[in-house]
Amino acid sequence: MSSDWKVEIVECGDLVQDDDEVTHPDEAERRWNRYVELADSVAGSEGPTAVAAIVSSLRAEEDYGAYQAAHAALNRFPHSDLGKGVALAARDLVAIPKDGSGNVLLILAQASSAAVTTFNEAMRAADADVQREMSELVEFHESEEWLSDEGVRNVLLTPRG
Repeated sequence: MSSDWKVEIVECGDLVQDDDEVTHPDEAERRWNRYVELADSVAGSEGPTAVAAIVSSLRAEEDYGAYQAAHAALNRFPHSDLGKGVALAARDLVAIPKDGSGNVLLILAQASSAAVTTFNEAMRAADADVQREMSELVEFHESEEWLSDEGVRNVLLTPRG
């Protein structure tokens, strides 16, 4: 994947919302279609930085189904690339809408122990502020629906502290 692809998927991921009066409806449809096309083009061999770009692209509150293509793309990556890529995108992950971050963390937690281990190791090497923000996000999702089930609860960032 080129750096152009990574920039474009992040830009297109800022999908036009219903209350956006500035963007023409044709542009909204074009951006939605292009986003899905970019996500569908992922083979899974593009490496952790492509995972990070996909995670960073999940910025819209309402995705109108487009992010399903991004979630499918995340599932095509080797688990170690998935774990490292999610960690690389940690700052963006804590900033995107909660449903988006919850979905990404659930995909990660369900992928494999290798994905989780790679993520946890990368997060241990991250800046202390990023570690704290990510820990708060994981705890939030464990207390809500995304990471509350047995098998995905208490696997990310453990031991904490």
